[in-house]
Amino acid sequence: MTTKLGHDEAEQRILKLRELINDYRYHYHVLDESTMSEAAADSLKHELTQLEEAYPDLITPDSPTQRVAGKPLDKFEKVTHETRMISLADVFSEEEIKDWVSRDQKLVPAAKFQYFTDIKMDGLACSLHYENGILSRAVTRGDGLVGEDVTMNVKTISNVPLRLRTGGASRGPAAPEPQASGVDGRYDATGPVLDRVEVRGEIVIFKKDFDELNEKQARMGEKPFANPRNLAAGSIRQLDPKIAAGRPLKFMAYDLVTPDLETHHAAYEALRKFGFQTSKQDKVFGSLEEVFQEIQHLGETRGNLPFNTDGMVIKINDRKIYAKLGIVGKTPRGAVAFKFPAEEATTKVKDIVISIGRTGAATPVAIFDPVQIAGSTVKHASLHNADEIARLDVRIGDTVIIYKAGDIIPQVKEVLKTLRPEDAKPFSYEEALKAQYPELEFERPAGEVVYRVKGETPDLVLKRAIEYYASKPALNIEGLGEKNVAALVDAKLVGSIADLYRLKPEKIASLERFAELSAKNLTDALEASKTAPLNKFITALGIRHVGAQTATTLANEFKSIENLKNATEEELLEIPDIGKIVAESILAYFADEDNLKLLEELDELGVKPTFEDLKDAPLAGKSYIISGTLASAGREEAEDKLRQLGATITKSVTKTTTALIVGEKPGKSKTDKAAKLNIPVIDEKEYLKLLENA
Repeated sequence: MTTKLGHDEAEQRILKLRELINDYRYHYHVLDESTMSEAAADSLKHELTQLEEAYPDLITPDSPTQRVAGKPLDKFEKVTHETRMISLADVFSEEEIKDWVSRDQKLVPAAKFQYFTDIKMDGLACSLHYENGILSRAVTRGDGLVGEDVTMNVKTISNVPLRLRTGGASRGPAAPEPQASGVDGRYDATGPVLDRVEVRGEIVIFKKDFDELNEKQARMGEKPFANPRNLAAGSIRQLDPKIAAGRPLKFMAYDLVTPDLETHHAAYEALRKFGFQTSKQDKVFGSLEEVFQEIQHLGETRGNLPFNTDGMVIKINDRKIYAKLGIVGKTPRGAVAFKFPAEEATTKVKDIVISIGRTGAATPVAIFDPVQIAGSTVKHASLHNADEIARLDVRIGDTVIIYKAGDIIPQVKEVLKTLRPEDAKPFSYEEALKAQYPELEFERPAGEVVYRVKGETPDLVLKRAIEYYASKPALNIEGLGEKNVAALVDAKLVGSIADLYRLKPEKIASLERFAELSAKNLTDALEASKTAPLNKFITALGIRHVGAQTATTLANEFKSIENLKNATEEELLEIPDIGKIVAESILAYFADEDNLKLLEELDELGVKPTFEDLKDAPLAGKSYIISGTLASAGREEAEDKLRQLGATITKSVTKTTTALIVGEKPGKSKTDKAAKLNIPVIDEKEYLKLLENA
């Protein structure tokens, strides 16, 4: 069919096909209407694809065929937001909402407030930029000031307009009215001439699509995904756009940054006319009583919404007043987010473990059977301190009520003592500390409820954590030795591991120990460490009892830090060489709120550990042990070379050991045991030949 059309005829046919396909997409996603069957729409897309293949010079970036995933990226480009992507202050009661309005009214006493409300969706915030009506860039929220360019991934989302509607389609609403355009009143025959448009929204996965995806995972024998929000965020942060293309992602618009309209309500109307899907829960009210009624209504009906939500956004509708109220810290005065009461569930406490945080504080954490709360799977909760454990009287084996404070942090609300089994085990702080951390001393300072590592200050703990993070067994970051780490921490340039990736060469060079070149070398080394092997990154986290070999085992088993973070005690204990103490230590690390925040910050700063499957590597399935001193490399470096070839490194000679590698002055007990078990013993020359052949 395509070969029968001349170039001019094909061009006209292509334009009409695009218009019809885009019109179908708009009615389907924005108006919840179907102008034709899905099969008919697919047929039109197929014809368009054939025509564009025949006439590639007629392909444009906004064509519906251009949603296909491109080649994988090496890394995401950092982008500074033109307008900061802010967060909203949370409120939890009507009284707090009244207080918010009262504060704002004092700042603009003559203003009469209208309130714009919308449901708050639980997804990944993203900003879309359009130039002359064509999608040019998509940027994640990041830290609000700097995000990542994820345009290739966002283009695969079916309800994202590649070209803005400006009133030219055959069916559907017209473009925004001239007086609301904010674009100098310049219009063409099809609507406003919009040089630059910025739209913000949440990338989400609907509950129905998420359930279907997990059913497919189950049929394939794969692990189910934890929750829609994490899956949506993880999909967009993948360097390969094909992953995002294979997920049922949706972009739900919630703000029009440019052009600047008079009200938030007008902005939403414009969003829909431009072709964006919104929650359709937005409303305007003239009084707080009406707002409170809407909160109650949404609280009762939100479970029936197609997406997960954790609250309702309330804004001063007039955008001039909103702008005049300004920003405090990271939050605007003109808006708040009301958080719905937390959902609750019951589960059984399987264990209580101790997590040592970045300040040296020893925090007890309850480990329990995984339970669904507010759309996510929860399997542990902080018990805070000894006094809280005593107040709750929580024991191992107890059935407890779990809730999410602000729909974010899991907490133990209550112990159901009538369900307490006879063998429920009381928790002893002292016994748990001694069992989990026999090499450390703890103290509980007078007047405090928290046990801390004896003799450790927060700065000292931080310095040691950074030194280990940068050490050879871990990420091997050149320029982060003991003295340089101390200089950075003491100068307050670094207050956490994440701060390492915020360092600028000029700031580092201002310290006595650094010059311009060494400062540049350090930031280059830090940049290179962002894509370190997963096993090295796990080692670098400094999880107690998790050394280089255990980290390699965990990396091979879970293949991503997200999977390891969501691992259950049963899954950990199924792994050879991981016992109860190591499993408890891993669970405790990923139950600590500070650690989870650090991992999230590192991810936002571009730290993306890479995993290489070594199951088919030359030394896969083989086990070695090194004893004595090697001339060619240090022990850690030699072991690392073997691991990179798929080998396992052990600490003692067993029947399964492939060979004992000996250098100068090897341990007699190891050589004797190797001889007794008929295990081959090879010298350094044979070891180097082994590496060369592999």
